[in-house]
Amino acid sequence: MTTEHADPGHGHSPAAWTAVVIMLVAFTIGTVAFFFELEWLVWASAGLLVVGALVGWVLAKAGYGVGGAKSSVSSH
Repeated sequence: MTTEHADPGHGHSPAAWTAVVIMLVAFTIGTVAFFFELEWLVWASAGLLVVGALVGWVLAKAGYGVGGAKSSVSSH
């Protein structure tokens, strides 16, 4: 039995990959900083997390998102 459904293609674009990598780095830095009780670095990594989300949004608006003009990924 196969059911055909539309895949929205979330996460398969340069914008998504860039945002996720930046946010994973931020989360990793924040976790290590929390372990070593470096409060300033925890907050800095929280800021980097927000920057990662903004970078993803800006790249998607610039055409690097799923179905974007500059992306080689098409949204079926």
